[in-house]
Amino acid sequence: MEIRDLTPEDLDDVLDLRRRAFGPLSVSDRDRWRRAVLPALGEGRYLGAFDGTRLAAAARLRQFTQWWHGRPQPMAGIAGVTVAPEDRGRGLGSTIMRAVVERGRALGDAISALYPATTRIYRSLGYEHAGAQHSVRLPAELLRRIRPSGQVKLRRMGPGDAGEVVSILHRVHGATRASGPISWDEDTWSLWLESEDDFLYVADDGFVVYRWHGDDMLVDSLVAGSGETLRALWSVVGSASSIAREVVAHVAPDDPVLWLLRERTIEQVTQRRWMFRVLDVAAAAERRGYPAHLAGGAVVTVDDPLGGGGTWRLEFSGGSVAVTPAGQPGVRLSVNGLSALYAGIPAATLRLSGLMSGYDRYDETLDAAFAARPYMLEDF
Repeated sequence: MEIRDLTPEDLDDVLDLRRRAFGPLSVSDRDRWRRAVLPALGEGRYLGAFDGTRLAAAARLRQFTQWWHGRPQPMAGIAGVTVAPEDRGRGLGSTIMRAVVERGRALGDAISALYPATTRIYRSLGYEHAGAQHSVRLPAELLRRIRPSGQVKLRRMGPGDAGEVVSILHRVHGATRASGPISWDEDTWSLWLESEDDFLYVADDGFVVYRWHGDDMLVDSLVAGSGETLRALWSVVGSASSIAREVVAHVAPDDPVLWLLRERTIEQVTQRRWMFRVLDVAAAAERRGYPAHLAGGAVVTVDDPLGGGGTWRLEFSGGSVAVTPAGQPGVRLSVNGLSALYAGIPAATLRLSGLMSGYDRYDETLDAAFAARPYMLEDF
């Protein structure tokens, strides 16, 4: 079995694998998919496993920005992991994912995330459950009653506003010290903003993407940097309440809209879990944000069967960390445990689940440094 970069000539075979794994795509969706993946081919971000000339498996490393405690860094979003039905059960999924981890490191991505179809295979390769896409079902009438408290100018947006969307995401996620949200690059945003089925509005410090979802409304993404814009955008969504009874919205677990509702009793919340992996310990730690007031240190030893393990001293100060190799072991973590810790899972949980062992005197410092409630608004 040969692992190599995919080329444009392989895309028909990739689409056939996707059809067998995930179901058929419409003609328009196939066209959009081709336009979205072509740049990845030239960047070495789409790998295939070949049995002779036959494509047996494929996986794509999507190029994202992800925020951790308000600080953005490159992230490899793993998508389109497919194995031909006749090749399943032969270990091909693990084989191509090992190549994906190696490629991510080579491309300079220190972290990676994915939405798993199954936990076992990804956990065996160092990925661990970290956060979720939170979807809440709300009465549309309650959103209609949210009134803007000031004059907010909204306008319809389209592909030409992709740069503004990326700029808003950087400003808002940085200011709110968000952990977990992602952004596509401008070219990919331009593709998504072409959709004729979506309703798209933008303000100076926020935007919303929503659409009809059967008889309800679905809010894909609503990001706002001020209370006035937050109210204005949710009010627009709620204006459909004369027809739509409910709104399904992808939101942060502590999204401020939940505190604007006049009534809150029983809420229907669905969580689609995503998994996370640290690819490069030192780079991932140095690129992350931390509480500005935190000062202290810890020594961590990381075991990574796919390489990249070692022992480091972390010194936290002023919202950043200095990472240096250490000779003496400290807290011991599997790469799964480190990935979960990075995403805010408490040390006590990691110890009880067997993902952390060794010295416990650093636990409080590590909990304070990596505290987070990670979420994503987007699926990929």
